[in-house]
Amino acid sequence: MNKVINYKKISYRVTYLEMATPPSFPWPNQIYKKISVLLTKNIPTWYFLFLYKTVGNDYNWTDWLNKTDKELNDFINDENVFFYTLIKDGWTAGFFILDYRDSKVCDLSYLGLVPDAIGIGLGKFLLKTAILMAWDKTNINRLTVNTCNLDHKSALPLYQKFGFSPIKFDQFKKYIS
Repeated sequence: MNKVINYKKISYRVTYLEMATPPSFPWPNQIYKKISVLLTKNIPTWYFLFLYKTVGNDYNWTDWLNKTDKELNDFINDENVFFYTLIKDGWTAGFFILDYRDSKVCDLSYLGLVPDAIGIGLGKFLLKTAILMAWDKTNINRLTVNTCNLDHKSALPLYQKFGFSPIKFDQFKKYIS
């Protein structure tokens, strides 16, 4: 028997944001005793996909799900792409990726928390850390990020609160199951 999959067409709006100068806020206080942000190297594709799916499942993150292992590996292990893992009490609570492949620009490609880490203050901590690490890493003149109305409802207001300004909007449609 063939399984029938019902797809639903959804529309969503992507907001592209940028920050043209380093922020003036300080490094965030460590809100938990056993928390760290680690630069992750030689990342296996399964690890990236595990976090990507776990973080993005409720927000329809799908862009990397149809890529080949080579495409995934080429991105996450590029010498100009930096993958950071948030560890809380010994378990992976989230991640972010800083992409410096475009000269003088850092793109905050991904940032997110696993479901068990949402609502306990880690989102602000992780975003502040990502922003400051992006500006601290090299001589960039712009930090970019994008989000959409399918992401967590706090994403866009939080980006704006920490200094990002919208520069462009796009409307898209996709099918989800």
